[in-house]
Amino acid sequence: MCELLGVSSRVPMALGPLLLRFADRGGKAADNPDGWGLAYVGDTGLVLDKAPEPAAESQRFAHLAETVNSSLAIAHVRKADPPTEHTVANTHPFLRECCGRVWAFAHNGTVPTLLEPGGCCRPHSTQPSGATDSEVAFYFLLEEIAVVVAQNGADDAPWLETVRQLSAAIAHYGRFNFLLSDGRLLIAYGHDRLHLLRGRAGDSMFAAVATEPLTAGDWEAFHPGALKVFLEGELLQ
Repeated sequence: MCELLGVSSRVPMALGPLLLRFADRGGKAADNPDGWGLAYVGDTGLVLDKAPEPAAESQRFAHLAETVNSSLAIAHVRKADPPTEHTVANTHPFLRECCGRVWAFAHNGTVPTLLEPGGCCRPHSTQPSGATDSEVAFYFLLEEIAVVVAQNGADDAPWLETVRQLSAAIAHYGRFNFLLSDGRLLIAYGHDRLHLLRGRAGDSMFAAVATEPLTAGDWEAFHPGALKVFLEGELLQ
């Protein structure tokens, strides 16, 4: 099964200590050898790098872990289930523009009905480039977010409530843990398998969300079905 890591902080922080431990989950300490990806906020907004190879063996991932400082990041290591091609298109995170901003999304779990013709929760106007249920779910959520934003403007509360309701609906059909960001907020939905660590990096608070605890810190398991929203390392809801 895939694994997730998300980080939110007020100021850019060194991600290496978490990312290097996370890399081990990509084919060494855990059986997630089918790809890795990292989306993070850089100088010009969200940046994405990913490859269909084990993170534990990737010099590229190790270089990113050692050099990237960011206030917001989403990382993913992939176990293809059911087996699909090991391609960049099937590797998480995914990026997409919506509502005047760029969004990132990564998913852990399986929701087979999303890939069925006429199945639940399929996007109407966005064509996935890969073959994963995760990308389908992402584009469906974005289309629904776009509708709510068009009706309510810049207020975050309405579209966050829509995400909360739709996440529970999708999870009804399978396993649906995910990280979502618009480059500002980090949104984490834990259907059955997420953990939260809150701490301090220098003078700034940070929050880290991971499928499995990555350090010896005080990681707290999400309650099943919990959606948490972070801004600059602080828990908003």
